[in-house]
Amino acid sequence: MKVSELALLIEAQNMTPGVSEDREVSCGYTCDLLSWVMAHGCEGMAWVTVQTHMNVVAVAALAEMACVILPESIDMPAEILKKAEEEGLCVLKSPLSAYAICGRMMEKGVPEKAE
Repeated sequence: MKVSELALLIEAQNMTPGVSEDREVSCGYTCDLLSWVMAHGCEGMAWVTVQTHMNVVAVAALAEMACVILPESIDMPAEILKKAEEEGLCVLKSPLSAYAICGRMMEKGVPEKAE
């Protein structure tokens, strides 16, 4: 599944329109503890988090994640979104809860971990 397809699935808005939605999503993950995500994140991951600070962008970019997903229409500050665009990181904002987002990803076959 591509990020563009995931965005449609979870009713999300791309908050970084300058970043392509063509990246392939390898797996999904939900966690708000950055050190845990650093240890378990991987390339192509779609990461659901309520965190909106600069370290989210740093962790996601370091792991070469496909996107960061903000649930419940959480806003990310403009300066953080600008940095995400500079890093080529797609940030999606969905009105759904983190639970619903992950449920939809699981229903469509997005694995918990990359194979």
